[in-house]
Amino acid sequence: MNIYTKEKLIKKFKEISKMGWIENRRHGNQGGIGNTLEDLLGIEENNLPVPNAAEWELKAQKSNTTSLTTLFHTEPSPRAIKFVPSILLPQYGWKHKEAGKKYSKNEMSFRQTIHGQNYSDRGFCVKIDKAEKKVLISFNSSKVDNRHFDWLKSVKKRIGIGEIEPQPYWGFDDLEHKAGTKLLNTFYVQADVKRDKDTKKEYYHYNKVFMLQKFNFDGFLKTLKEGNILVDFDARTGHNHGTKFRLRQNHFVDLYEKVTEIM
Repeated sequence: MNIYTKEKLIKKFKEISKMGWIENRRHGNQGGIGNTLEDLLGIEENNLPVPNAAEWELKAQKSNTTSLTTLFHTEPSPRAIKFVPSILLPQYGWKHKEAGKKYSKNEMSFRQTIHGQNYSDRGFCVKIDKAEKKVLISFNSSKVDNRHFDWLKSVKKRIGIGEIEPQPYWGFDDLEHKAGTKLLNTFYVQADVKRDKDTKKEYYHYNKVFMLQKFNFDGFLKTLKEGNILVDFDARTGHNHGTKFRLRQNHFVDLYEKVTEIM
């Protein structure tokens, strides 16, 4: 396995960019863009061998994609009551589309991807309370879209249509620690993508690299408030897939104090 200093790694990125279009080396792999880059660098998956390697990560993403990048998983407080399966799912959930087919007829779902810019069609939103130092999930029945009228009636019957009580939240200190340990200093690489119509093979041109240093929690909160970080709930009666914080394309640079554009 190759060992790099930061300077040698930057030089290698520039060499890879000059290679132009490079075939996806992991056909059928959704993570092909990152895996192909790791192959070109001669490194193992999720292992960036530079001095103080534990403090650096490598992230690769397609240019101009609408895909969200998962930053980390973390369940809301109060943790003691396992909030998603105990409160959100039974009180605010709805019938799973596979209920009575793949799952039992009573299978419920609670899937919401929400942020701080505006309310979802089911009336959920992220709120940032700087006085209490909390990121909260809020519910406002007046923001529910008319097509969910029957669901709202069922919520009213189950728990009422006021604010969630207690509100699920993440304390600033816990969230900063979680994010800070996941969002390490990062080499963030973007690539243009094309696909051959005949062979269906995918090709990448790695043409933009940022060196991102020192996670900035204020930038994290600002990005969350502006709707570019989203909170993703994905639970059903039989399984909670975990609560994720996810990032829109082109906003990695907003999460760090020092941003150096390599190319």
